Amino acid sequence: MSVRQALHRLTGRAQPAPPFGYRGAATMLELARSGPAPLQPNAPPPGASLHVAAVIPSFRRGSGGHAIIVRLLEGLRLRGHRASIHLEDSDGRHSEEPSAVTQRSFREFFGAEEIELDCDFRSWAGADVVLATGWQTVARALLLDGAAARAYLVQDHEPDFYAASVERLWAADTYRQGIHCIAGSPWLATVMRERYGASASHYDMGVDHAVYQPPESRGEGLAGNLGAPDTHPGGQHDDVVVFYARDLTPRRAVPLGLMALAELARRRDHIDIALFGEDRALDVPFAHRNLGIIEPRRLAALYGEATVGLVLSLTNPSLANIEMMACGLPCVELASEPMVASFGVDGPLLLAEPDPLAICDALEAMLDDAARRTKVARAGLALTAPRTWSAAAAQVEDGLHTALTVSANS
Repeated sequence: MSVRQALHRLTGRAQPAPPFGYRGAATMLELARSGPAPLQPNAPPPGASLHVAAVIPSFRRGSGGHAIIVRLLEGLRLRGHRASIHLEDSDGRHSEEPSAVTQRSFREFFGAEEIELDCDFRSWAGADVVLATGWQTVARALLLDGAAARAYLVQDHEPDFYAASVERLWAADTYRQGIHCIAGSPWLATVMRERYGASASHYDMGVDHAVYQPPESRGEGLAGNLGAPDTHPGGQHDDVVVFYARDLTPRRAVPLGLMALAELARRRDHIDIALFGEDRALDVPFAHRNLGIIEPRRLAALYGEATVGLVLSLTNPSLANIEMMACGLPCVELASEPMVASFGVDGPLLLAEPDPLAICDALEAMLDDAARRTKVARAGLALTAPRTWSAAAAQVEDGLHTALTVSANS
């Protein structure tokens, strides 16, 4: 519940809507009036240590995008760069709380122990590269002075988050601002170049292999109290399906997944279905375990106990199925354009058409065919083995130096 909703409930009076219907519109209007702040002429030389200042949008617990930003910045820091994080509270979610509370929540939610969060830009003193991290942050990144270059960490095609709306137009326009895009997959980098004419490189999402690894590599005692049935030798159960049911994120197609699971539960009396990723209960018409938002080690343990994973991605691939694959869990996904482009039609995921019965059929095909599960699991392990956050940070580092070159030549 937002602060505005809470006040409405307490007072019986609706609180004012943000100016222009969107809190960040005032910053966008300022940019339209003044144009971007000029870039500093003396850029750091190639290979130099950089100060990277990331501008992030409002956050909530369980946000995979914010978690990825933190991991990448930590990786840059370990490569000798300085990283800072600055909050553009685009949704006004943190406007009524003290900065200390926002900073504590950020550390708790995303494990950001080494990088302090600046909540108001009052201490802004410039940076070598300003890094926008979502469409809501681009106007602010363009207005910040004292930078030699700007880059844009593009984790997804954000216009697809919206129906026909001004937000969709605004999100698309951020890719046309002349900022070098560091995209979260080769498919997404291609979209930036071909659809928007942007300069773009990419990084591959990493895996924390100390956490996400096959069950036989992890040892005992990690499962905790997940409410799972007794295990068989080797750790996995028969007919256990885990679904990334983050309903707050429409691109995860949760209603479609729940329809497929309802059909699966109708067909199979003893199926064990576990939902995770949402901190509120979903109204689900079949027996299931609702595990909420799970910390990484317990999540890895869940993957190790399961038979099949289900993640549905309408846009860029999700980190959830990357981590499932790293745990040796075969996974069913959608045969969407980005998933086919990223993994192929006969790769480390079993791709299904966006139809509940087709998804249910794919889940059953995996549940009923141990040899196929083994083949898909091995392909997933091979794909994810070289993926680390250190390697991802190195790719982002290359993108930052490309951004410096692009800015110097513009």
